[in-house]
Amino acid sequence: MKNVIAAFLLIFSVTVWGQKVPKISKTEFSKAALMQKIVDLNGKKSSISEVLKKHQGRILIIDFWASWCRDCILALPATEELKQKNPEIDFVYFSLDRSHEQWKRGLLKYGIAENENYWFDEGWKNNFNNFIDLNWVPRFMVIDQKGGIAKYYAIHPNDPEIQEKIDSLKAEK
Repeated sequence: MKNVIAAFLLIFSVTVWGQKVPKISKTEFSKAALMQKIVDLNGKKSSISEVLKKHQGRILIIDFWASWCRDCILALPATEELKQKNPEIDFVYFSLDRSHEQWKRGLLKYGIAENENYWFDEGWKNNFNNFIDLNWVPRFMVIDQKGGIAKYYAIHPNDPEIQEKIDSLKAEK
């Protein structure tokens, strides 16, 4: 009986609090989403638009993560494998940590401080995250060479659709 109750509670909690797949896969960002400010390691604020422009002409993977997120940390080795398999594409990390200090400690602890990192200092709910229907981390997005959304929703870097999308974008070049 205890096992049945435990199984029910597990299924119930995943259903209530788990990641929900967005109903619509968007292919472009709204102007409001692109204007969202995000902070780099030096404390400089940039808009999402400015971040994307830095990578124009290249394929970009955005890894939404937080240092308190166990699944995010467990996905880091797979993200590194994806990078090694695709050295010609860019990766950025968008953090949803609760504080600047927590974010910086997490970058050092998990060995990703040398990567391109940004933090949502306005918190989880902001124009960008609301636009992309961000309701859980980890989350991965593939951005094409023109700054459009090529793969809107993935929850792990091992998702085969990520590599398929990367390969198709490489072939279009």
